[in-house]
Amino acid sequence: MRKKEIKLKVLVEGKAEGEVVVYQSPLSFLGEVDPKEGAILLRGGDRLKIADKIFIFPGLRGSTVGSYVIYALKQYGKAPSAMIVRKADPILIAGAVLAEIPLAEGINEKDMEEAKEFRRGIFDGERSVLMFID
Repeated sequence: MRKKEIKLKVLVEGKAEGEVVVYQSPLSFLGEVDPKEGAILLRGGDRLKIADKIFIFPGLRGSTVGSYVIYALKQYGKAPSAMIVRKADPILIAGAVLAEIPLAEGINEKDMEEAKEFRRGIFDGERSVLMFID
């Protein structure tokens, strides 16, 4: 079994485990995420499920309503188990706090690329660590 561990800066504490999903573009939760499905709406009508996943993406772009969409994901039971970003902004932090979703920043581009090679992740906010497992 192959493993990789990275250190992160924890912004919202917690522990989570789940399948790793990497989305390479900055995301606007308003209009690009369906909170009832827990999915990112992709071009062509496809969807990328983020519910119960360790969701890795660069960060946010767009509306202040994003915090409420993150909260709605939690209310519908479709929230990611943790969110990992390069750099968090106040909108993302507010949404993660409201929804009680563990959040950390500091993942670099190389680690985001390598994360795609792993199936599962374990986020430990107490240790500030994200472990990828094959």
